[in-house]
Amino acid sequence: MLKERLKMIDKWIAIPFLALITFSIIMVYSASSYSALEEYGNPNFYLIRQSIVVVVSLVMAFIAYIFPFRVLKKKKMILFGTLVIFAMLIVVLFLPPILGARRWIPLPVFNLQPAEFAKVFVIWYLAYIFSRNQEKLESQFFQTILHPSILVGVIFFFVLLQPDTGTGIIIALMTVSMLSASGASLKYGFSFIVIGGALVSGLTFLIYQFGESLPFLGYRYDRFLGLWDPFGYYETYGNQLVNSYYALSRGGLFGVGIGNSVQKTGYLPFPYTDFIMAIVGEELGLLGVTLVLVALGLIIGRSFYLGSKSNSSFNSLIYIGVGSMLLVQSLVNLAGLTGLIPITGVTFPLLSYGGSSLMVVSVSIALVMNASTQDRLQLKKLKNN
Repeated sequence: MLKERLKMIDKWIAIPFLALITFSIIMVYSASSYSALEEYGNPNFYLIRQSIVVVVSLVMAFIAYIFPFRVLKKKKMILFGTLVIFAMLIVVLFLPPILGARRWIPLPVFNLQPAEFAKVFVIWYLAYIFSRNQEKLESQFFQTILHPSILVGVIFFFVLLQPDTGTGIIIALMTVSMLSASGASLKYGFSFIVIGGALVSGLTFLIYQFGESLPFLGYRYDRFLGLWDPFGYYETYGNQLVNSYYALSRGGLFGVGIGNSVQKTGYLPFPYTDFIMAIVGEELGLLGVTLVLVALGLIIGRSFYLGSKSNSSFNSLIYIGVGSMLLVQSLVNLAGLTGLIPITGVTFPLLSYGGSSLMVVSVSIALVMNASTQDRLQLKKLKNN
């Protein structure tokens, strides 16, 4: 059975996934060697850790690929997952802050980030709830989404408390996308998008006009200042964005070559995490950035395509949820390093250094491949009958 499943693995997803996760080892090493030498006296510090995380992520992805979906559809499993996620989100709030935020649970090789695991849990939970209540979503829309909205809303609130606005945005948009694909009337999904757009526009206007007098914004207002006038605040809030511009500009079409980045040598803070695509742009140019986006785009596009074709509502929602997560996370990351939105600290999928992010993305993509294989086996069975 396992041999047959491996033969039927979705190559349109598996090949770009393996290519990107392998490439992450090269780029993390290139982007981090200078920082690792300065901080730890060992240029291979982040290379070793990233390599370990890649191996662990591949093992987790394999388990997720062969994991029986029928178990994920059991109420007891959903309740267990809910308890685990909430326990992690609560515990992290009582730990000492790291880099000014309470987002991580320290572990020997990497720091566990509960908010990352919350993303894949929300996809699983909503796929379970919406697939079981498709008929009610048409006739009793608000009553049906009340309880899942409260649960996801509480998760969203805990994520914002850390604070992790970027991940909160991803969870919110991912939820709207899955709701729109759940079988409910499109007018509801469209209404949420319009309302959300109006709220974001109104909030941005308030921040622009009165941000300095709104104490609850804290460091978030500084990030808006860095966005609106990065060169004016080059020494403080605009430093990362300006050096990201320099990196992308210096790379040009073909880049300056792997290992030859200047911006990673103390100019661009943490170049191996959420700004790794700026280093890709500097070292491999527009061509390198395009190849990375094409590879990731294949995974995202394939996920949405499978979601539109699947006869299983649970599988379809898994496809849409994972595709939405990858799409939103990629766009938020790229928008931050190009100055379209404030910097959020969101990592680039499959490429940035970070144990939790890489593991969650790998498991999520493996779930898509699992669902794809299930659909293919089901189709084969029907043809044989």
